[in-house]
Amino acid sequence: MNNVKIKVENLSLYYGDSPALKNINMHIYNQSVTALIGPSGCGKSSFLRCLNRMNDFIPNTRVEGNVYLDGLNIYSSNVELIELRKKVGMVFQRPNPFPMSIYDNVAFGPRLHGIKDREKLDEIVESSLRSAALWDEVKGILTRSALSLSGGQQQRLCVARAIAVKPEVLLMDEPTSALDPLATARIEQLIRNLKKYFTIVIVTHNMQQAARISDVTAFFLMGELIEVEPTEKIFTAPEDQRTADYITGRFG
Repeated sequence: MNNVKIKVENLSLYYGDSPALKNINMHIYNQSVTALIGPSGCGKSSFLRCLNRMNDFIPNTRVEGNVYLDGLNIYSSNVELIELRKKVGMVFQRPNPFPMSIYDNVAFGPRLHGIKDREKLDEIVESSLRSAALWDEVKGILTRSALSLSGGQQQRLCVARAIAVKPEVLLMDEPTSALDPLATARIEQLIRNLKKYFTIVIVTHNMQQAARISDVTAFFLMGELIEVEPTEKIFTAPEDQRTADYITGRFG
């Protein structure tokens, strides 16, 4: 397996006094897709949000332990959150384009980071939309509202918006749960293509999806990481009986 991009060490997360994550240790590898699976409420999305400190927005949360991105502890007091989120982008469960043009959605992040040159922005917008497999569908309507696109197109636009600032890691929280099977297949193909350039961590309820697109799968249960292994091993020869029970549909 190629080199470690993110190292999670003794990570616990509390909402008030309730532990949402308990002492998680795992490695996330460069240019790979890691799928997080487990029943609802098991801590998958909470864990994902720890990787770019999105939980900081939630009142009364407390994090213990460390998360290292390329060896730098992202919970260190001198880490700039804007810089961290530039490196670690996020795509949410429901498409959430801004109520502005398709062009301005993709240019939003680069502009925020100081890029004003129109030629440079044009270049970034085109290359991001190409990477998100959306350019051919929207190149003639870039000034149209992003909200006029279909759900699947909106989600690909959100991917383009996330990658426009050239992150190193892309977090995806159930990015296909609101999409039809055809749009889902396009996003899955997109994820396979994007892992050449990004480290991807995806939360999914769909085990077939995890099996299809991920290199490594981590199984969470009640805030604990039960098992993390290459995907093929998790689905064919899991070490832990609880993983086997979940994968074969005995619970969850």
